[in-house]
Amino acid sequence: MPPREGSLEAPTRHPIDWKNPEFYDEQACFKELERIFDICHGCRRCVSLCASFPTLFDLVDESATGEVDGVQKQDYWKVVDHCYLCDLCYMTKCPYVPPHEWNLDFPHTMLRAKAIKFKQGRVDWGAKLLSSTDVHGQLAGIPIVTQVANTVSRSEPARAAMESTLHVDKHAWLPSLAKRRFKSAAPKSSESPVRNGDRTPGKVAIYATCYVNYNEPGIGLDLVKILRHNDIPYVIVSKEKCCGMPKLELGDLESVDEGKRANIPVLAKLAAEGWAIVSPVPSCTLMFKQEIPLMYPDDVDVQAVKAAMWDPFEYLVARKKDGLLKTAFPQPLGKVSYHVPCHQRVQNIGRKTEEMLKMIPGTTVHTNERCSGHAGTYGVKVETHATAMKIGKPLFKRMSEHPQGGQPDYISSDCALAGHHIDQGFERNALGAPQLEHPLSLVRKAYGLE
Repeated sequence: MPPREGSLEAPTRHPIDWKNPEFYDEQACFKELERIFDICHGCRRCVSLCASFPTLFDLVDESATGEVDGVQKQDYWKVVDHCYLCDLCYMTKCPYVPPHEWNLDFPHTMLRAKAIKFKQGRVDWGAKLLSSTDVHGQLAGIPIVTQVANTVSRSEPARAAMESTLHVDKHAWLPSLAKRRFKSAAPKSSESPVRNGDRTPGKVAIYATCYVNYNEPGIGLDLVKILRHNDIPYVIVSKEKCCGMPKLELGDLESVDEGKRANIPVLAKLAAEGWAIVSPVPSCTLMFKQEIPLMYPDDVDVQAVKAAMWDPFEYLVARKKDGLLKTAFPQPLGKVSYHVPCHQRVQNIGRKTEEMLKMIPGTTVHTNERCSGHAGTYGVKVETHATAMKIGKPLFKRMSEHPQGGQPDYISSDCALAGHHIDQGFERNALGAPQLEHPLSLVRKAYGLE
């Protein structure tokens, strides 16, 4: 029988067999890469997603045979290095993902290759340091140290040094360290009664994430204000470690395992106690909803955390459907150009942020689903920063042209890093200077909260 048409069923995901020694067999990985690349070469519908696919297709087209068998195996690494595990090819484009018989999983095969490269010791110390968010975040919250570190990191000599040693592009936007960490700045929850809904637990445990805790605590504080306004009691997750996404993107699966062993017991206890675990960074939410569960498919606690993990707007919109969310928004927002991050899209929760923003009177939301190109460290590394800006350019232009006419009043993304990348793209391409705000901050403003 001929192969059946793809994309007729919902995609399914196989567990990541990362503890099997064969997972790290380079020749076996190359064989699978060649099989997958040959299918991709014959399809090419993913060419606009990221730089991996144009790189692959150029290698094929410029080879002696014009087919994948003409590409040198060592050139496969060029394709691997451009993959930042956004998962969009798998979840939104590829017609050959399982349960299709061709069983194509591009991002997790890229992950396997990255893990092999890391195990072979071919990842430099600068990349390892950049992905160690818990390490450089420890400086946050120490006033004098934070001030000095932020000032130095903005100076031209320091940026030049970072470019030569850490391979961080001197023109890329970098986050500042917070003067006060979110965990110490967040007020205690009010003594509101727990009101469970049919869809939602009535109490929230906030998994702050490294970025919110160390770099932009205002996002977490705005989430707290929204919860308090809606009489939802909350706690801040204690003894929290990095979710592991930066290490996953590097192929450092042992470090992902280390973070899992620290986080899961704490989070599983909260899940068992009936808390909704809310993470304000999509990549972190995705780690607990998808990647860690696929790495530990038989771990009961991991699966319990997966079931209890929520995107903030997934939770708030479900809360509204339970009839337990306040929907009086006295402050209109005007024209909002909103970006849906890749790691939120692949959670399969729908456009919950858009749905929430559209509840606000006097607000017109222009939603954009194209990749910003930032993708964590990919957007700041000297080898890929220019490519990241190029990938994002169509998005920047589209967001600058609001359907209501003229510039938007706000640009926004659930991924704070993508938001700043978009903001920099507006500046680089002379697209205007609308105000950048996280969606949680926009909702806080719309509620009229200070």
